[in-house]
Amino acid sequence: MNRKQDLKQQYRDAPPRAGVYVLRNLVDGRVLVGGSMNVDGALNRHRFELRLRTHRHDQLSADWARHGEAGFAFEVLDRVKPSNAPDFDPAHELQVLLALWQQELCTESSGCYSFEGRLR
Repeated sequence: MNRKQDLKQQYRDAPPRAGVYVLRNLVDGRVLVGGSMNVDGALNRHRFELRLRTHRHDQLSADWARHGEAGFAFEVLDRVKPSNAPDFDPAHELQVLLALWQQELCTESSGCYSFEGRLR
């Protein structure tokens, strides 16, 4: 195998990484902060649903329609660091990271997209 094939195989063999992500509205600064056991897959799902106009968050979808894809940024903020400790719980670590990032980014002044009461 050549180097390119080796890298592709390593990517295929690597397990999905848990982490925290943000969708940023670059126009008004609002953010959607989320966490997933497959952070890259979650970002791809959000982007795909927004492009197809099938996203389940009404306000985010409306802003996407108004500002377009160029008005948003998709970022991985943090990833759960793997551990070999016997009591390591990646889901718990993800919840801790998510709470920390929500506390930091979802302030009264910046505004967050809330999932409560706004889902279709």
